Amino acid sequence: MSAAPDAQGWRHVSSGKVRELYVPASTADVAGATELLLVASDRVSAYDFALEPPIPGKGELLTRLSRFWFDQLRDVPNHLLTPSGTTTPVPASVEARSMHVMPLRMFPVECVVRGYLVGSGWAEYQETGSVCGVQLPAGLANGDRLPEPIYTPAYKAPQGEHDENISFERTEELVGPADAASLRDLSLAVYSEAAAIALQRGVVIADTKFEFGRDADGLIRIADEVLTSDSSRYWDAAAYESGNRTDSFDKQIVRDWLSANWDRTGTPPVLPDEVVERTAARYRELIERLGA
Repeated sequence: MSAAPDAQGWRHVSSGKVRELYVPASTADVAGATELLLVASDRVSAYDFALEPPIPGKGELLTRLSRFWFDQLRDVPNHLLTPSGTTTPVPASVEARSMHVMPLRMFPVECVVRGYLVGSGWAEYQETGSVCGVQLPAGLANGDRLPEPIYTPAYKAPQGEHDENISFERTEELVGPADAASLRDLSLAVYSEAAAIALQRGVVIADTKFEFGRDADGLIRIADEVLTSDSSRYWDAAAYESGNRTDSFDKQIVRDWLSANWDRTGTPPVLPDEVVERTAARYRELIERLGA
């Protein structure tokens, strides 16, 4: 993993699969911080592994997408701070790929919404007729639009461990019935609103995952990235209508190559230049299509 970039006035405290977390240099730790800096790297991950090499420009593209969607979804509380609510400026060296955010108490749940039957959902459906315990109609095909979007949460595992699909009942055990219901309802509402916006621009959001946290006043806010090419599966709407259900604007190119060239044991292989270039091009095209 490449070293975290220097950010004047900020101190690096942790690294995720893709993002670096900073606190103001004068702050002792995250617990005492009133503002945080999230800096997106060019790293790419798949199947819970960080891969090599990075995707050039990916950090800036992901940040642009998140900012675009936070702006589109203004009625949904989020973790972005306004300039008036901050004291530590963001260095120009990382500004294009960073978000100035408030600290939240994060829920240990990845809030997955599926509008179409694809990926691991399709694999599970073929075996059980359901996805994560949600029973679906018989006779659906790979890539079919679901009768209505479904909520299929996952337990957010610690860094280095695999996330685990869980039932809604397990979510209630983790965060309590009231918060579990709020996370589900928020996730479905945000997905539906975003999917309608994207479709107007000729893009299908097949599925996505959200993360939420609670602020100091108790309000639940959407956090981390939102509706990026890393957290969502995007398809070309025209291609989809013509029967092409593989024309995606996300890191599916990476997943497909790994599936064909790696058995998911040991260290993942290095991505070929051609896969890196195609993935970067599709990320850029999505930005253009959405007008982000």
